[in-house]
Amino acid sequence: MVYFELGPEWIWSGDTGGLILYDLILTLFTMFLFAGFLLPFLTDFGLLEYVGALFTPVMRPLFGLPGRSSIDCIASWVGDGTIGVALTNRQYEEGYYTGKESAVISTTFSAVSITFCLVVLGQVGLTKYFAPYYLTIIASGFAAAIIMPKLPPLSKKKETYYKGVKKDIGENVPKGYTNSQWGVHLAIKKAEKSGNIKAFMKNGSKTVLDMWIGVLPAIMAFGTIALIIAETTPIFEWLGMPFIPLLKLFRVPYAVEASQTIMVGFADMFLPSVIGASIPSEMTRFIVATLSVTQLVYLSEAGAVILGSKIDISPVDLFLIFIQRTLITLPIIILAAYLIF
Repeated sequence: MVYFELGPEWIWSGDTGGLILYDLILTLFTMFLFAGFLLPFLTDFGLLEYVGALFTPVMRPLFGLPGRSSIDCIASWVGDGTIGVALTNRQYEEGYYTGKESAVISTTFSAVSITFCLVVLGQVGLTKYFAPYYLTIIASGFAAAIIMPKLPPLSKKKETYYKGVKKDIGENVPKGYTNSQWGVHLAIKKAEKSGNIKAFMKNGSKTVLDMWIGVLPAIMAFGTIALIIAETTPIFEWLGMPFIPLLKLFRVPYAVEASQTIMVGFADMFLPSVIGASIPSEMTRFIVATLSVTQLVYLSEAGAVILGSKIDISPVDLFLIFIQRTLITLPIIILAAYLIF
């Protein structure tokens, strides 16, 4: 409908379906092509095994997650949140993560890339504040990652493996080994099994086709519907109204205008910055830009990729997670804004 411009204009216009198809889907089409063949370098040659053994003493006590999940976050920071979700989904399908672990990782560790953070900050005209801005994102994201797994719906997810298949991730370090030595041992064993070029090409092609055929249609559908609601109805403005008293309580300038940007982030991460760019207060624009990034599970990209994956998260779960992330990170972001401005 969007490509042939069939039906009402509000379906295929450049602000709704056209934006998703031409600005997002084409980018993701290329990104998934490269990701499908780059993911094996992260998963098949020992990196996850080494990092997993090294970071398990940190990740298990803090987040209740395997050490290897830290790679998902790094892949997201450097590449894109969708790559982090794709990596998590693959690890879940292969039996390295439980349903609960994969749900937690995909909604708390698949962060927005550093480059896109710069784009968001540039949109609100605050590029000079990048260092405190990114530190605020890390601090609030860290708090959310600790608290979120303890709240439903994530706390209610089952500790079961995909199709009942469980792989040993080598978290129990034998006597006589340090974590680093055990990680090197596991990494070498993994790498020795992964030198087959034919298998590499076959698995890469399968991953690419899975993402193209299984994930892109979900992104197109959920993203377009979300943007139609955001652009043609006042629903997101209504949903933002309960935040007005909270913003006024924290004495955030232009609280009413800021509230209109909060819930629209569920449709698309960039929309809050576009709407908030006209707010006169630098402090409020900083809060809007930072919150839109820490909310994370927006439907036009990362959220739709999660819904299109095998990970056990429903649209209702995703909305509840979005609300929780907003409520957890907003006070931290406001506090940081007071320290900066």
